[in-house]
Amino acid sequence: MLIFGPVPSRRLGRSLGINNIPPKSCTYSCVYCQVGPTPRTEIIPRAFYAPARIVREVERHLSRLRECGERVDYLTFVPDGEPTLDDQLGETTERLRPLGIPIAVISNGSLLSREDVRERLNKADWVSVKLDGIDSDTWRRVNRPHPALSHEAILEGILRFASRFQGTLATETMLVAGVNDGDGNAEAVGGFIKRIAPHRAYLSAPIRPPAERAAKPPEPASLNRFFQIVRGYVDHLELLTGCEGDAFASTGWLADDLLAIAAVHPLRESAVHALVDRSDGDWSVVEQLVSDGLLIPTEFAGSCFYVHRLRVEAEPEENAEGKWTPAPTARWR
Repeated sequence: MLIFGPVPSRRLGRSLGINNIPPKSCTYSCVYCQVGPTPRTEIIPRAFYAPARIVREVERHLSRLRECGERVDYLTFVPDGEPTLDDQLGETTERLRPLGIPIAVISNGSLLSREDVRERLNKADWVSVKLDGIDSDTWRRVNRPHPALSHEAILEGILRFASRFQGTLATETMLVAGVNDGDGNAEAVGGFIKRIAPHRAYLSAPIRPPAERAAKPPEPASLNRFFQIVRGYVDHLELLTGCEGDAFASTGWLADDLLAIAAVHPLRESAVHALVDRSDGDWSVVEQLVSDGLLIPTEFAGSCFYVHRLRVEAEPEENAEGKWTPAPTARWR
């Protein structure tokens, strides 16, 4: 489904998700990705869904939400892959503008070396770019990029975008224990964010089932140390490590809501219960989706999550030398 939510966002309030990229077209295969591994990374923007179709689906979804008394704070491009791979992103943004709701794009920033991509993103109101590692080795270990990507060009592209963007710019750094949570990366991340001067910088850690089981959140002491180092460079810094809550919106179509959200955003069991209650539904709907193989219960960090059937787990973990193995071929169910 192209549209899901709105979901409770720790950054954007009530965020209506726009899934403008099918699973799993992405420039990266991040070890922590909650959508799962990328079978084959790609870097050339192309057409996916027609802008008119996306706008039509957004309007239909908003109509259902109004009937249920649900509000939306942002329309957010946060798909199953990298949103800037959509070469019609700018046109779609312009077509959504008459709806009068701010538009956000959550990007990994990997294509910002391209002027056409920067121009498309300039049409949004709020943009987040990812900065998990500033040196190339850390970047490759965490994000596992397409081999043709240049990290130096990406960083330069982010700086160029930041210098011209008129909306609200944010950065996000996802920290994985033993991979990019050390002091050296903290100093480098802080120094680079200072050069960008975003409105706000976020540090986060995996809180949902990741692509690789070995991708764990750092210990609290490591998170705090990283935060303190970066705060020496950045004024508007926030640590996002808690659950966003269970206030997922209902359109009255329980099975559709569950599948649309879980395809991009693994749902805690408590959130599924809350959505069932909010929909005046019955838990038997969840049981049937599980029985049909459309929802899969999985454990992470002591909690049960429900994920869409297209989201898979990657098996490899760190080897004896502490290095991450290359991204495996995904096993789509």
